[in-house]
Amino acid sequence: MPLIPKLYTTLKAYDREQFVLDFFAGCIVGVVAIPLALAFGIASGVTPAQGLYTAIVGGFVVSLLGGSRVQIGGPTGAFVVIVYGIIQQYGPGGLTLCTLMAGVILIVMGLSRMGSMIKFIPYPVITGFTSGIAVTIFSSQIKDLFGLRMGAIPVDFLAKWQSFYAASSTITWEAGGLAAFTLLILGLWPKITHKVPGPIVALVSATIIAKLLHLPVETIGTRFGGLPSGLPRPVIPDIPWHQLPALIRPATTVALLASIESLLSAVVADGMIGGRHRSNMELIAQGVANLASPLFGGIPVTGAIARTATNIKSGGRTPVAGIVHAGVIALVLLFLGPLVSMIPLCVLAAILVIVCYHMSEWRSFVYLLKSPRSDVAVLLTTFLLTVLVDLTVAVEVGMVMAAFLFMKHMAEVTNVDAVTRELDDDSHRGEEKRDFTDVPPGVEIYDINGPFFFGAASKLGEVLQTIQNPPNVFILGMTNVPNLDATGLRALEDFQSRCRRMGTFLILSGVHAQPLRVIERAGKRHSFDKILSKGGTQEAVKFAEHLIG
Repeated sequence: MPLIPKLYTTLKAYDREQFVLDFFAGCIVGVVAIPLALAFGIASGVTPAQGLYTAIVGGFVVSLLGGSRVQIGGPTGAFVVIVYGIIQQYGPGGLTLCTLMAGVILIVMGLSRMGSMIKFIPYPVITGFTSGIAVTIFSSQIKDLFGLRMGAIPVDFLAKWQSFYAASSTITWEAGGLAAFTLLILGLWPKITHKVPGPIVALVSATIIAKLLHLPVETIGTRFGGLPSGLPRPVIPDIPWHQLPALIRPATTVALLASIESLLSAVVADGMIGGRHRSNMELIAQGVANLASPLFGGIPVTGAIARTATNIKSGGRTPVAGIVHAGVIALVLLFLGPLVSMIPLCVLAAILVIVCYHMSEWRSFVYLLKSPRSDVAVLLTTFLLTVLVDLTVAVEVGMVMAAFLFMKHMAEVTNVDAVTRELDDDSHRGEEKRDFTDVPPGVEIYDINGPFFFGAASKLGEVLQTIQNPPNVFILGMTNVPNLDATGLRALEDFQSRCRRMGTFLILSGVHAQPLRVIERAGKRHSFDKILSKGGTQEAVKFAEHLIG
């Protein structure tokens, strides 16, 4: 795929009618993005203004340079857990450096044409950490949801719920009631209309109620001192370079999450509009966005599936809608900052609870519990590690565990079968018998079926132990071996050596191009008695007859 932004492609045939559609779609998705950006900023451990900065800068850059026609970029729930953890451990400076490093990694991934990498990440791993993130975000909102009067929320999941239980007597019923009202609006409004976004209706109505009734609930203004009245300005951050080695792992996790979420969002969007995104260009755009966001005080950026879907349903079909969305958020910050400061935190917490519900993918989770045991093990391990330990550890362990289980399955698929015994057995006579000329005495035929790699190489060494008398000629059929690696080649060499010690002539028959190329590149072709790359078992039997004759 060419590394050309979709904006450049779509503007070639752009018209006034499409601009009108993109403009209104951008306005709608911009309004929807405001409460989410505020909520994600607060949940991540930064100020609500930083969440808005991320939506403005990240949304603009992703639409300007992205490989998708309709992708909307900004802060998302996937980053909440890891961003909060980075700030707690390394401070704001560490988060800035981590985001910059992730941006560089994403650009390298795009330039290296790794846009198709998402298909190599197992579905149980994605579902496991996504559901785990949803549970963790939900847990972090309990304090604001019920207006609990308590100190800082512990980072550990179990300690967090213990502290909630200890502070349960301090529940503010006004905050809980306002949160319940918000949840009710969010649940019922989509059944009334989709023209006006439910989160905005809930946000505005709950804020008005809290103001008119003078409810004693905490707001953005009371906790954070309001929002700045101007747009973010680029500054050169104070970067703690001494933390760079320690931040390599979390930066890699941020880059991996950004790539997974943005490419998943682009794939979903393709299905909705019948388009095709440029995955490598999308990764580069996400990388540039993550380089730009911290320079304006923002946090990590990625594609947002829910906001992208809202953009599509509202009529957006080009990146112009995403640019308008960023402009709408900037105008709200510029002119309506004092009004935004009145929003109760319990209302934002209720909005995040709905986000967590949709993010949890509980239907997919339950469906995967009916899958093979290996997939269930990967799913539950990734989920539990995300919730109880750390997202970085969960992704690493989940990927390694899935890889080992895949290799185990592949090794089980590969087997070494005794063809000669099946031919001599009355129960296997008939069609199979006629595929060969008569096998002379002193000839053994075995077939390898499946890829012959390090996971299955040990099976070949067991073959000679099952043969009572060493044969004069041993035919090892490789017609069904599509792939051979270095360990498989070593196993073949060891097998050849054992045959020579027993005085047995070894014939490799039906060797395909890839295994033959591996043998020749290693300079091992001379190590084997005879390799038949074009002939199959029939040809090998004729050659064995010639040798014995």
